[in-house]
Amino acid sequence: MGSRIRMAAVASVMLASAGAASAQSFPSRAVHIFVPYPAGGGVDVLARTLGDVVSKQWGQSVVVENRPGAGGLIASQALATSPPDGYTLIVVASGHATNAFLYPKIPYDTFRDFTPISLLASSPNVLLVRADSPFKTLGDMIAAARAKPGSLSFAHAGTGTSTHLAGELLKNLAKIDLNAIPYKGGAPAINDLLGGQIPMSFNNGPESIGQLQAGTVRALAVTTATRAPFLPDVPSMSEAVPGYDTEVWWGLLGPAGMPPELLTELSHDFVAAVNTDSVKERLTKLGAVPIGSTPQQFDAKIHADYDKWGPIIKAAGMTAE
Repeated sequence: MGSRIRMAAVASVMLASAGAASAQSFPSRAVHIFVPYPAGGGVDVLARTLGDVVSKQWGQSVVVENRPGAGGLIASQALATSPPDGYTLIVVASGHATNAFLYPKIPYDTFRDFTPISLLASSPNVLLVRADSPFKTLGDMIAAARAKPGSLSFAHAGTGTSTHLAGELLKNLAKIDLNAIPYKGGAPAINDLLGGQIPMSFNNGPESIGQLQAGTVRALAVTTATRAPFLPDVPSMSEAVPGYDTEVWWGLLGPAGMPPELLTELSHDFVAAVNTDSVKERLTKLGAVPIGSTPQQFDAKIHADYDKWGPIIKAAGMTAE
């Protein structure tokens, strides 16, 4: 009996040592980060910004792969079926927490099939119109919507995304009728806004800031309860619509079953990347707030949004295309 116990103890030590050695040698090849939206959007910008920093830390390439479609389901399913070895990750937006309410059958479990690594950053969404729009203020748009119910449409990054929910919340609180038009990401939505195919669009900060600086679009409001530091002259939505407050967040996930020591290392490295001066400066200029949380804090955030938005989506009868 004593011999078997000693052998088990030795085996346990060997396994722990092997795991530690594996973590210490990570990564030994390129790491791939999936982005569930097209290039140029907020998730893509964040993934590439952080990828550049951690690739230098690791001395290995970080390859960002855009896999848009189905509100993130395509990329998330690809991650869920990947080995939990740290070489395949994904940066998701807050829509990850709500997809289960929008699609009758999603090919993964929101919680069981993923390992939260870090909540990376957040941003207000911004209600944009073209620079030559007749709407100078949010009040102008609301008045027009009330004068002709159902005559105005807004673009968003896909059914159930934070930009879609931002528009639905405005409709609900302002008591106006707007048509929500889904796109496969924020960048295509802005393209149609610029082209005059749609009168307004909800987009996150990183997607919006370049066009705002170029003067091609105008921001009517930001969606957080208070004004955004990167757009101090733009009113918050709550200034015209009391009680309005929502945001978008981005976080890093791995597949389920990642070894604890590998999870610790990945979380440490990406949090360190978020907190480098260059990344904080870039994210702030892009209109994003750097966070860099623990895995446990990110897990709690996903659960909180799941619980918050689920009943709202069900009550509104929202379903994905």
